[in-house]
Amino acid sequence: MKNIMVVAAHPDDEILGCGGTLYKYSKKSKINLVFLSDGESSRKIKNLKKKIENRKKCALKVGNLLGADKVIFGDFPDNKLDNLPNLKITKFIEKWIKKIKPDTIFTHHYNDLNLDHKVVSNSVITACRPLENHSVNLILFFEVLSSTEWQINDSKNLFNPNWFEDISKQINFKIKLLNIYKDEMRKYPHSRSIKGVKALAKYRGVSSGYKFAEGFVLGRKK
Repeated sequence: MKNIMVVAAHPDDEILGCGGTLYKYSKKSKINLVFLSDGESSRKIKNLKKKIENRKKCALKVGNLLGADKVIFGDFPDNKLDNLPNLKITKFIEKWIKKIKPDTIFTHHYNDLNLDHKVVSNSVITACRPLENHSVNLILFFEVLSSTEWQINDSKNLFNPNWFEDISKQINFKIKLLNIYKDEMRKYPHSRSIKGVKALAKYRGVSSGYKFAEGFVLGRKK
């Protein structure tokens, strides 16, 4: 992994899904974060514009701490990606793949409960068709607590990791990054809580021989 591109639906998905792994590789790889939506605009809340800007500031702060080369915002409508032509989203992702030329992409699992996550995953797969001279040679699907594990249909395609990254030395930094997105975190026993994140990392760890780990589903490897 020399040039990593994360394609996420919303700011915070990148840390929930692969924050420890990103930090693990950040000193020897380029990190690029691409967000399709703001994660706020579908909510009926006061000061919506301010909330959107704050979420972006959090993403930029996280990117800075990871030493990210680029933090890109697509500004597509939140929780409405399934209403857009898939070609429009795919073209946006393709544009940044051509510019960044990543060898590794981390993105959502294709059978996630969240529709935005599902659309992003399918668009990444389309944008990464194995054509000649395509830069991407590794695609890894991550899980996002309170979304991926809540999917109950199509049990054959539920998230079942077959690629694990040891984040025993990075777990505390992952928690530090999640605290930047504190407005998106919930109280235990909600799965998207700090305790929930650590519990999952422990479970993925004992599943793979580490103290803490992040699990992924291998999409494609050249």
